[in-house]
Amino acid sequence: MSLFEVPGWNVPAAPVAQNNKKRKRPGPKDKDSDDVDEAERIHAAQKNIEKLMRSLGQGMDALDDHASATVSKKKQKHEGKEKKEKASKAVDKQGKKQEQQRGRTADKTSKKGGAEQRPKSQTKSETDAAAGPSSAAKQEAHVSPAKNKKKQKRKQVRAESVDAGSEAESRRESLPVVSVATPSAVKATNKGKSKDEEQGLTALQAGLRKKLDGARFRWINEMLYKSDSGKAHELMSQDPVVFADYHVGFRHQVESWPTNPVAHYISSLSSYPAKTVIADLGCGDAALARALVPKDMTVLSFDLVSDGAYVIEADTCSRVPLPGSEPGPGGGKSDGEGQVVDVVVCALSLMGTNWPGCIREAWRILRSGGELKVAEVASRFTDVDDFVSFISSIGFKLKSKDERNTHFTLFEFKKVPRQPFSDQDWTKLSSRGSILKPCEYKRR
Repeated sequence: MSLFEVPGWNVPAAPVAQNNKKRKRPGPKDKDSDDVDEAERIHAAQKNIEKLMRSLGQGMDALDDHASATVSKKKQKHEGKEKKEKASKAVDKQGKKQEQQRGRTADKTSKKGGAEQRPKSQTKSETDAAAGPSSAAKQEAHVSPAKNKKKQKRKQVRAESVDAGSEAESRRESLPVVSVATPSAVKATNKGKSKDEEQGLTALQAGLRKKLDGARFRWINEMLYKSDSGKAHELMSQDPVVFADYHVGFRHQVESWPTNPVAHYISSLSSYPAKTVIADLGCGDAALARALVPKDMTVLSFDLVSDGAYVIEADTCSRVPLPGSEPGPGGGKSDGEGQVVDVVVCALSLMGTNWPGCIREAWRILRSGGELKVAEVASRFTDVDDFVSFISSIGFKLKSKDERNTHFTLFEFKKVPRQPFSDQDWTKLSSRGSILKPCEYKRR
């Protein structure tokens, strides 16, 4: 009989007693059984760990296999792409070669007389077309779909290459005709241009170049005036470019002068009789000889470097290679012997610390009564009268002096007999060379 009778609820027996969830502390009697249970649990845990490790190893192997499979698939895909690209490039090259061959054959046929010659590929296609659609259909039936796609791609590439070639030819025809300029035409176009413009220099580059050229000219000029002529001769013999550079700069300086002393002497000596013998000491580029030799004058030009035509190499302050002698010892005043020169010109050429030697050489090579013409920069003179007195002491007499020019002074002397110089006398006389200061050009 049930303990409770409730409508819709029946309890047939007594309720089941629930176990207490609280863990009881083991007593002294249960220690051995607990040790056994703990050993079993440890053993079971070891087995579980081994199973877990095996499952993890299998999973890693699977992952590695999957990764290697994906890599190989990607590699195969990439290789396939490369093969396709190589195939397309080969088709492009083949199409270009065929197009070039067609162009060449067309040119050949047009040169021979206008006869047309069709390529083999075209005739082959025509014969295939003439054979009828049945043969083409048979061939296409035997070809796989993949091959059909490749053929279609090749045809498309060839068509594109043909279109590109025709477009390039049309562009060539539309280009304007360019005429090649001849050297004479280039000279005509460059006729009104300066040297800097012809060399393609900008205004800044041309200015820097002028400054460098000016600095080099000033350095050479200072060396020539402040050193012995022997040292200058040695330097220019070793490097003749120094001589050329100096005279390029000198011509540039002369352009700023109101008149050129060389031009003045060309004008005045042109009225002298034919066969007059003129010695130009320190001639530079021999402008005097180039102007007077065609007028039946004899002009002997001397400077530190020879040009192989007009200029004779010589150190004019030491020895001029012309005949003539000094007065004999103990014979009183004399004009010397063996001279052949009628006129000596020293146009801005009394350079070097030993410049008095040039005046002595001029006296030695001049005939009796011969003329010495001197032109020097006005700023060099400490005292003009002292300079005239010095020249006269070597055996000359002043005929005329022209100081009207603002840049230089002109002197004209006549050779007169004199006593011979001893070494002591000449050393004392030549020490007065400081009456002419060095010519120094300002920076511009």
